[in-house]
Amino acid sequence: MRLKQLPLPDPGQPDLRSPMRYLTWIARGQAMLLAWGTVNGIVWMMSTAAVPAALGAGVQDAASGDQRGAWQASAVLLALGLISAIAGLLRHRAAVTNWITASSRTQQLVVRKAADLGGQLGRTVATGEVVAVTSSDVEKIGSAFDVFARFAGAVVAFFAVAIVLMRSSSLLGGIVIIGVPILGLAVGPMLKPLERRESAQRKRLGRATELAADTVAGLRVLRGIGGEELFISRFQEASQDVRTAAVEVARLRSLLAAMQVALPGLFVGAVVWVGAHLVQSGVLNVGQLVAFYGYSAFMLLPLRTFMEAAERWTKAYVAASRVIRVLSLERDDVDFTRGSIIANPTAATLRDPLSGLVVSPGLFTAIVCAEQVTADEIAIRLAGLGPDGANVTIDDVRLGDLPRPTLRSYILTQDKDPVLLSGTLRELLDVPRSGAVSVEDAIETASAFDVLDALIDASPDTSEPMDARVTERGRSLSGGQRQRLALTRSLVTDPPILILDEPTSAVDAHTETRIAAGLRSSRQGRTTVVLTSSPLVLDQADQVVLVLDARVVAVGKHRELLANDPRYRAVVTREEVPSA
Repeated sequence: MRLKQLPLPDPGQPDLRSPMRYLTWIARGQAMLLAWGTVNGIVWMMSTAAVPAALGAGVQDAASGDQRGAWQASAVLLALGLISAIAGLLRHRAAVTNWITASSRTQQLVVRKAADLGGQLGRTVATGEVVAVTSSDVEKIGSAFDVFARFAGAVVAFFAVAIVLMRSSSLLGGIVIIGVPILGLAVGPMLKPLERRESAQRKRLGRATELAADTVAGLRVLRGIGGEELFISRFQEASQDVRTAAVEVARLRSLLAAMQVALPGLFVGAVVWVGAHLVQSGVLNVGQLVAFYGYSAFMLLPLRTFMEAAERWTKAYVAASRVIRVLSLERDDVDFTRGSIIANPTAATLRDPLSGLVVSPGLFTAIVCAEQVTADEIAIRLAGLGPDGANVTIDDVRLGDLPRPTLRSYILTQDKDPVLLSGTLRELLDVPRSGAVSVEDAIETASAFDVLDALIDASPDTSEPMDARVTERGRSLSGGQRQRLALTRSLVTDPPILILDEPTSAVDAHTETRIAAGLRSSRQGRTTVVLTSSPLVLDQADQVVLVLDARVVAVGKHRELLANDPRYRAVVTREEVPSA
């Protein structure tokens, strides 16, 4: 597999039963690439391991006056150097390819799952957690496959050198065969604590990232209400938690790194000391002593590789558990498989049995909720999402019985934080539409002409408004401008039933008045539902529904409810809601 073949046409269906099964599934998916890297890793490590033998033979021949043998040993050393260089280059290329392929496959799976979950992802997993998975965990999984070829070569070279040492000296061979596994097992007790501390750090990092994203996204609002310092202090506290967890991880890692240097060094020292005594006793000759010194120095490489592999696979195991958590998420809406349809969705009544809400057809209905979480839940259900969205009915037909494309053609829901993808305004407004509402009419209703001016000012290379560019998520626009641009997109679609969740929360009072009046006029005869507590919008509604404790408690006109219902008046004027 070559890097130019990435991303993969289909990353496949992963095994999510456990982190190790997931890593094994990744390995099977790139088995040929891993095999090629393993072959080159073994050749590279074995050619390096053979150098001490050739060097010792050359020294012995030179000491005994055999010039021909010395030249032959030199030629063998040159050949081994060339083989090691070529095999090392191929091994490194294969290792990097394995790393990137495993990372890319995991990243594709996460992105595919995020696209499938859509808006539900943010409600199920924290934004910071998703960011950490896609930016950090995929790299840790890839790094485990990077070390695989070196690990395989280290295992083969270790046993080959051990056999050579056993043939030369059973004492030295025994020290190597017994000592190296002991050194490898010495780091074992540290791996489980390292895994726990890595997991704790990851959780705290995800929380801090989530706080940072939320703070930046709502910075304008926070400044307006004086809450900037509060959120900054919360982020500072979360950041300190991350720092503390990182220090704990670093302490264990530093100890592990010290052991990776100290233990092999002590081991090599012991091997050299025993070898020197064997030379003094006449068991070994000078050439064999040089070879033993070389073998002792070489053994540092497989030992460190074993320890590095253990550390990387521990990190990969933790990362894989995070990835599995995201990939195991399922849509909590219903399986739209049956083929019920509505003859005239414009004249259909929408009912939510959980709250008792009844949305009459063709009217501008405003829903007032005492708790924001209740408003969000109602918006989700009316869109056919969530575990209870299937039970919402449209003309007595459950939304769960409608094919998904059909449902989406009936009901359009605009979230309170709508997403604006990067591209031109023309591309942004290139959505399915009835043709009854022009782009100009939608812009006028949303009072968004000044947004066009702002986009043109930010795109000096074009004078055509529709060719003006929108940055990712509309970051260059204010919150109110983003809301009005999203409202323009929703109005152009012109669905039979339009549900708007707080569409004017970030605009000024004059603009909000124009938008409310425009919605009432432009959506005449079609069902429009707005979840809001703004008196300027409520005054334009045909009917207002008050929801307390997740249940409908009053229905009427805004001015009537304001005059006659103290509960409604308290919610709209931000007073304490009186008990029933």
